[in-house]
Amino acid sequence: MPPSKRQREILRVLENEGTVALSALARKLEVSLETIRRDLKPLADNGSLIKTHGSVSLASMVGEAPFERRMRENSDAKRAIAAAVAATIRDGDSIMMDTGTTTSFLARELLGHRRLTVVTNSSDIARTLATLNDNKVYMAGGELRSDNGAAFGSTAIDFINRFSVTHAIISTGAVNAHGMMDYDLDEAEFARMVLTRGRRTLVVTDHSKFGREGLVRVCGFEAVTELVTDHQPPTDIAQAIAEAGARLTLA
Repeated sequence: MPPSKRQREILRVLENEGTVALSALARKLEVSLETIRRDLKPLADNGSLIKTHGSVSLASMVGEAPFERRMRENSDAKRAIAAAVAATIRDGDSIMMDTGTTTSFLARELLGHRRLTVVTNSSDIARTLATLNDNKVYMAGGELRSDNGAAFGSTAIDFINRFSVTHAIISTGAVNAHGMMDYDLDEAEFARMVLTRGRRTLVVTDHSKFGREGLVRVCGFEAVTELVTDHQPPTDIAQAIAEAGARLTLA
């Protein structure tokens, strides 16, 4: 049978947002969880989507999408998060950022700042902020990956370990009640090191990452001072953030 109108809407939401928690999908479509589960079953049975741990993804989008596609996903939310964080950064501050779509949006929001010192493993972030406004940009070395133009591995980690900055900022592929997770071991290890180098430590992530299960744990909420996002997280995540003593900021 062809998909119903609501099933087509489900597929459209997943195409735009990637992995979505069932509870968030029910709220978005203004139906009950039971209705969502009934709508999802035939789509899962025919292989259109995959259900895991209370969330659902398009079969074609399991894992992280290529960087350029992820830059287009939830771009308004990422831009709002980036603007909120940029407003807390002053001219002359030092910032360390890992590679990620939200941190790339943050780099663009910092184009009006001056005399920044930026440490990153992202060629996109380095290219955005270098050679203007008296900024200093230090980029971690190593082989650049073809999908996101970022450097990883022991060389990159040893490089950033030399710095201490005012703001250490990471993006993340997944957020659940246990903390932040990612889909790649090298990316998770690099992000974990970034968080040890800042007086202020932030995670920037849009709401689509809530409820996801990544492959590798980055850290718990006790390792960060602040999580900046665009929507109120599910209750279990919000409670875990509060219990860890971290600050939740909604853009």
